[in-house]
Amino acid sequence: MPPTFPVSRCAPHRLRKASGAGMILLLLAAGSASVPAQGIDDGLLMQKRTLNIGVMYAHDSWNEYWEGSLRRSNENIGTLTTQSVSVVGHYGLTERLTLVTMLPYVWTRASKGTMHGLRGVQDLTFAAKYRMLNAPFAGRGRLNAVLVGAAGVPASGYTPDFLPLSIGLASRQASARLSLRFDSEDDWFIDGSAAHTWRNKVKLDRVAYYTDGQLYLTDQVAMPDVFDWRASAGFHRKRMTIPVSIWQQRTLGGGDIRRQDMPFVSNRMNYTKAGASVMYGLTVPTDLALHLGVATTLAGRNVGQSTTITAGVFHTFRF
Repeated sequence: MPPTFPVSRCAPHRLRKASGAGMILLLLAAGSASVPAQGIDDGLLMQKRTLNIGVMYAHDSWNEYWEGSLRRSNENIGTLTTQSVSVVGHYGLTERLTLVTMLPYVWTRASKGTMHGLRGVQDLTFAAKYRMLNAPFAGRGRLNAVLVGAAGVPASGYTPDFLPLSIGLASRQASARLSLRFDSEDDWFIDGSAAHTWRNKVKLDRVAYYTDGQLYLTDQVAMPDVFDWRASAGFHRKRMTIPVSIWQQRTLGGGDIRRQDMPFVSNRMNYTKAGASVMYGLTVPTDLALHLGVATTLAGRNVGQSTTITAGVFHTFRF
């Protein structure tokens, strides 16, 4: 579910788009301990010597966006649609350490205007989740505390300088995250997570650019860091898990899209989103689970007011 951005009416020949599809898909895939799909930002780990492989599909679309704080539409875009198919893997190296990897293939399309969409392999993400605490709490259940380190690198030579039709930001990044999860004895749970992401410079295919009121005579763009948090609540009963979540991203720097101008790769990209999903473990075969989710953007700045639908299938192998 990538954050997406507009194209200016006065500059239809230049389009750009930011994509956080990898992290958002992992977020929407969060499940429970016995339903084997998990995410980078939850408090769950795989059992030792257990491998979970999944395929996730996401369909994200919007026809209005925030240009700074102004919400508007754009006839050069119409409806912007971003789709992705991602391969997600989790492996329980030990009882306290789970390794995660993900690779999405992304393609974009605008319903109006003359610009064509782009497609390709986006960013390869690796993460390690380490359980620091698993203990009884308040006599009502158990509390888990998980520390997560993650890193992502572009997996192809796509351009980030074509928003909102680019498939990603093409920035190498690393993040540190803390997740807390409480599982009650009555089948309900609360899950929370917060992270800081450091992003490396992005190289453009031009020797100068203008952003945030300043001209830069270089092809290197400094990318601001990002802070994000998520809170979820839901229940898990037998083979079914249903979480309801709200999450927020805040870019720690960057400027707004200029009025009637194109977006830029280092723009401030803030949003608040809410969503719900269902994860259901099949009885035959017993190691297969299905996922269905929906999310919407409640508020934003320099992002599209998008709706995202996700679907996936996951299989667990035990060694």
